[in-house]
Amino acid sequence: MPELPPITRRGLLAGTAASALPAGGTAAGAWASPRPARLAAAAAQTADGFAGVPALGLSGTTGGIAGPTVTVTTGAQLADYVNRNSPFVILVSGRLEVDDLLTVVADKSILGVGSTAEITGGGLQLGSTTRPGNNVIIRNIRFTGASDDSVSVTNRAHHVWIDHCDFSQGYDGLLDIKRESDYVTVSWNHFHDHSKSCLLGHSDGYTADRGRLRVTYHHNFFDGTDQRHPRVRFAEPVHVYNNYYRDNALYGVASTENAGVLVENNYFENVAHPIYSGYDSSGPGRVVERGNVYVDSGTPQTLGTVVEPRTYYSYTPEPAANVPAAVRAGAGVGRIA
Repeated sequence: MPELPPITRRGLLAGTAASALPAGGTAAGAWASPRPARLAAAAAQTADGFAGVPALGLSGTTGGIAGPTVTVTTGAQLADYVNRNSPFVILVSGRLEVDDLLTVVADKSILGVGSTAEITGGGLQLGSTTRPGNNVIIRNIRFTGASDDSVSVTNRAHHVWIDHCDFSQGYDGLLDIKRESDYVTVSWNHFHDHSKSCLLGHSDGYTADRGRLRVTYHHNFFDGTDQRHPRVRFAEPVHVYNNYYRDNALYGVASTENAGVLVENNYFENVAHPIYSGYDSSGPGRVVERGNVYVDSGTPQTLGTVVEPRTYYSYTPEPAANVPAAVRAGAGVGRIA
């Protein structure tokens, strides 16, 4: 797992103990607290992969660390804080029911407390056409039963880190990244009980995505989901490494519309079509595969060359044979360490 400051469930829970009024006041019933050492460590962690790359005026992805910490226990409180025009570290405690997609604007850290934080009924949309959703961190939250996407990174949002979450049983996509968004890392998440997992690129006709959508996917568990792990249009480079694919009925990764995707040191188990170049009515994309393990799986399709992610950031992939054990032990909620 990544070398990050240690965090425990006790440390996250400690953040809810004391109360103090943050700047701008609190929503009714929300808790505000100074950060004890463990909670401060959680909020201070920063992303690797593309979300950690200095670009577009940011040094990386830091979320709401510059602002106060609040704990929310209702969907209304969550909707209030994610929409404020100032930094916040927002701790989600318990099961929160929301309607539709809540708009998250810049400089927010949304962190689940313990192993029971859940957003259900709706989801989170990072940014609108007039209010950017840049520099946002979402960690340690279970997303269920969304009426649309569970999480939508859209409208030129950049520097986003989505880590150690659990996604299932949504309506459309579980985690979609589109409409000129950029510099995103998706790490250590568990996707299950759904068909469409991770769309990257809005549509075949949305050519404005060219030159953007630089995304890293690492140490995710695509557990019985059918497709889109991810399905990519136009983006380059997209870095897909050290993920565990199991029982994916339609395919693993699809590179289309001249996207450039590196699929590296992943473990494919019982995946008939682990890698496609082109899919459905979309034209072929470029895709390079190396170091993957294919167990009871088909032959990957490859095409052309791809820009190396190392031109943007350094990383050390672990051997693909180690991936199932590492991902089963570390992906999902309640496992930030």
